[in-house]
This record gives sequence, structure tokens and C-alpha cells, in this order.
Amino acid sequence: MSTTITAPMRPPSNINPGALWSALAIVVLGAWYLGQAVGPRQAALYVVGALLGVTLYHAAFGFTSAWRVFIADGRGEGLRAQMVMLAVGVALFFPVLAAGSLFGAPVKGLVAPAGTSVVIGAFIFGIGMQLGGGCASGTLYTVGGGSTRMIVTLVAFIGGSLIGTAHMPFWTSLPQLAPISLVKSLGVAPALALNWLVFGLIFAVTVVVEKRRHGKLVAAHVQPDHTARWLHGPWPLVAGGIALVLLNFATLALAGRPWGVTSAFALWGAKAAMLAGVDVASWTYWSAPANAATLNAPVIEDVTSVMDIGIVFGAMLAAALAGRYAPVWRVPLRSLVAAVVGGLLLGYGARLAYGCNIGAYFSGIVSGSLHGWLWLVAAFIGNVFGTRLRPWFGLEVERVKPTAC
Repeated sequence: MSTTITAPMRPPSNINPGALWSALAIVVLGAWYLGQAVGPRQAALYVVGALLGVTLYHAAFGFTSAWRVFIADGRGEGLRAQMVMLAVGVALFFPVLAAGSLFGAPVKGLVAPAGTSVVIGAFIFGIGMQLGGGCASGTLYTVGGGSTRMIVTLVAFIGGSLIGTAHMPFWTSLPQLAPISLVKSLGVAPALALNWLVFGLIFAVTVVVEKRRHGKLVAAHVQPDHTARWLHGPWPLVAGGIALVLLNFATLALAGRPWGVTSAFALWGAKAAMLAGVDVASWTYWSAPANAATLNAPVIEDVTSVMDIGIVFGAMLAAALAGRYAPVWRVPLRSLVAAVVGGLLLGYGARLAYGCNIGAYFSGIVSGSLHGWLWLVAAFIGNVFGTRLRPWFGLEVERVKPTAC
């Protein structure tokens, strides 16, 4: 049994034609340009990014709000959807990563060291999620959906990422384990069984907590204003999670590695700093061969940058289809302060932790990386602190209001 909480009525969802045709033109022309300037694979990754943006927006698949309502109000629908997403993800990714190739092309997971920097970075990132109002993917899709406050978060996110690259030599010098892949260490079948067991336990814990808090499972459903729900939204959370898995798998096939987000923010910050005369190229982080090559290459050749831009315009397209693309430029001062502080923490924490809720948590776990699980624990604790700090900045903490029923 579940209790349905009716979401506030939305205004009639007339399609926003100006935003719709603008976003569609940018996606189509952008894909054509990338196909000509870089290659068809880069164009395809841009389109995958746009589809990720549509999925994130239409399913409202935010990691930040899902964790917050569980922490503050014991509601676990969002967390359960994440566990389903991860369970499907490891089933797809583990056998392919063990084989080392997909459709004849080499692939590898996002496996990173697990240690001090991950714990501290993920904890900082968790606080930033709640103050900034979004995670890495959430920041991008809400910017594309017309949130002007999240533009501030994104700019600060980029700044924090750049600062993080400056400090990386210190953080990487602290105690940490070498990168550990559960797929390689345990084998595919035991790694799958272990992961599914943990996903199931987390799923069950959310059910128990929610029933103890509310008596029954509580689901916030928004009735679609259109008959064509898959085109205009909203989508069920689980459907959104499965779509994200499939698009992440498409990223693996096209790019040779899973979906990531925040390395592009560090790159954009470094490019901007170079334009301002800062000798970023001499920093230890940017002197590493791979990072130096990325820094010296055009942004359009960076897979993560291209996909991030695709997410923004895909979300804009989805918001226009839903009739909800309507930027509001007046934002309370305390909320803007929280956006700046939260964005800086998000960017800095993501660099320390070798990724964000996508690169470390989602793609890290489906890659079999031990650091993905360490990230989850530390970031969740950070979210607990961040949720408690939100009222200080005038930010809402959603709770179900008791009724007489």
C-alpha cells in the first residue's frame, strides 16, 4: 500500500515554441558541426548528452532532492529508484568491463584510488549538493531548464573545480589505496552478487524507515498535463533511472568509458584562467600528459565538455516541451550566497574525490570501483550536514504535512 501525495498543480503546460525551436536547432546544428569538425562519434556523444538532459529533466531525476527528503522526512522513493538504476547498470557494465571490449572496441571503467581525498572530497561535495541546490548532473539540467539561480551554482562549481586542481598534489599525497576494481578482484558473478545484495539492503532500509515514519510508503506523483507523457513528461523515476543506465552504456560504447561530468568544469575553469593570464599549464595537475593534452586541445574535442553542453540544451528542449521554460531572474540574496558557497564546495569536492555523483557514484559503482562506494558513504554524511544548513540560507527542506486522515 502507498499513500499518494498530490503535487501542487502546475500551470497549463503549453509548449514554449521559442525555447523549443531554439534548443532543437542548437542540438541539430551542434551535432552537424561536431560531425564535421571532430567526427561522427563526437556528434553522437553530443546527442547522447542531449538525451541525458531530456531524461534528467522529464524524470526530475535529482540525486540531491532524493537524498534530502530521505534524510529529513524518511521518504525513500528517489533512493529506491537509484538502487534499481545501479542494479541494472552493473548487470550491463560488469560483463563488458571484464571482457575489456564492446562491439570490438576497447572499454574501461572509471576506477580511481580510494582514500583520504575521496572521503573528504565526497563529504564536501555532499554539503555543496544541499547548499548549491543540485549535484553535477542536476546543476546542468536545471540550468538548461531555465533556473537562473543554478547558473550561479554552475559558475561557482567551475571555480571550485579549478581551485581543486591547484591543490590536488597535496590531497593525492595523503594515504589512499591503489585503484581497486571489484570486477577484477572478485570476478563478474561474485561482484554482481555482492552489489545486488547491497542495493537490496539499501532498498529495504528505505522501505522500513519510510513505513516507520509515515505508516505507509509515500509517493509524490505529478499527473501529466498531456496525453503524450513520454514526450512532454513527467516520467516515472524508475523509468528515468533505466533510461540513464542505457544512455550511460551508450557512452561506454562510443567513448570507451562511462559517463562523467565534472572534469569538464575543471577544464573550462583552466581555459578561462589562461585567458586571464594565469599560467595554469605549469600546475602539477595540468602538467600530467593526459590533462596537458586536454588543456591544449579545443574544447569541442573533449568528450565530457561536449556531453555536458548537450545535457544543458537537451534539458532546455524538455522544459520547452513541458511548457515550463520560464527563467526567473529575481533570486533572494541568501539563496544566491548559498549557490556560490555550494558551487565552490561542489567543484572542490569533486576534484578531490575523483568525480561527482555521476563519475564517482553512478559510473564508479557500475565500473566496479571501490572508491564509488566510499564516495556514497561520505557524500551521504555530507548531505546530512548540508540538509541541516539549508534553513540558514532560507532554503526549503521538503516534508510531508500531517493530515487528519
